[in-house]
Amino acid sequence: MSTGLSLGIGVALLAVGTYAIRLAGPILRNRISVSAETEALMDRAAVVLLVAVALTGALFVEHDFAGWARPAGVAVGVVAALLRAPLAVVIVLAAATAAGLRALGIA
Repeated sequence: MSTGLSLGIGVALLAVGTYAIRLAGPILRNRISVSAETEALMDRAAVVLLVAVALTGALFVEHDFAGWARPAGVAVGVVAALLRAPLAVVIVLAAATAAGLRALGIA
């Protein structure tokens, strides 16, 4: 099977699976109930997953450590966001921190 065909089949299967999962919500809404503890656990699991993805993106480039500049920039951005700075300010501070550290030779 050619690579293009395999890719097309994979994309089609993912699209059908995604649509089926999205459709299952409204269909099963009134048929399945979960406890409050289960809902709380699912909420926490979603947050943990998002944090894990963010940390992976902040700390690694492919399979290697990204260096200290990127995590420092992300940390400055997080602090700025926690202090409720506007999004543009958060982005500029994070980028400036990473760029400044790289300019100083701290990769």
